Amino acid sequence: MGKEYSDEELMLKYRNNDASAFESLYQRHKGSLYRYILRQCGNEAIAEELFHDVWIKLINARGRYKVKSRFTTWLYKMAHNRIIDHYRRQNTSSSKHHPDDDNLYIDSLAIRPQEQPEQLAELRQQSDKILQTLETLPLPQREVFLLKEEAGRTIQQIAEITGVSADTAKSRLRYAISKLRQAVREQV
Repeated sequence: MGKEYSDEELMLKYRNNDASAFESLYQRHKGSLYRYILRQCGNEAIAEELFHDVWIKLINARGRYKVKSRFTTWLYKMAHNRIIDHYRRQNTSSSKHHPDDDNLYIDSLAIRPQEQPEQLAELRQQSDKILQTLETLPLPQREVFLLKEEAGRTIQQIAEITGVSADTAKSRLRYAISKLRQAVREQV
């Protein structure tokens, strides 16, 4: 595609059977969407399943797609709903954490070659602490934080995705950041 299309334009093209438009959307959003889902559920296998379910829902809903909000708001709302459905089926309000899942996030951090082993060890220790603290956040705070930091959504988009007011989303984000900062301060 020569022209750089917006997500909404790509989705409309996909709705009209342009498969390359879907591929562009998938390439743009697969990483952040997967990380968002993984951090919500804390299990790679479950995250993979939910991730694929969201894309299947998108494929199935393409014929009904209308631009009512940003595409990413619509996409993350589908992911949010799929995660909620998963928790309801599991009849639990928090995820089970597996220590190996932390490595997925830490290994994805960009490491500059000039960093010394001591710096890398310190960075890993801080990252571990942040991830542990992230796991302890109440689900609504963790979700807002991940939508902001992993998915790059605005407060207004987060409010739309999660079905709360912008003030509530902002408050949840503030509490999450405060708890994460406290964990970092305790680390130092």
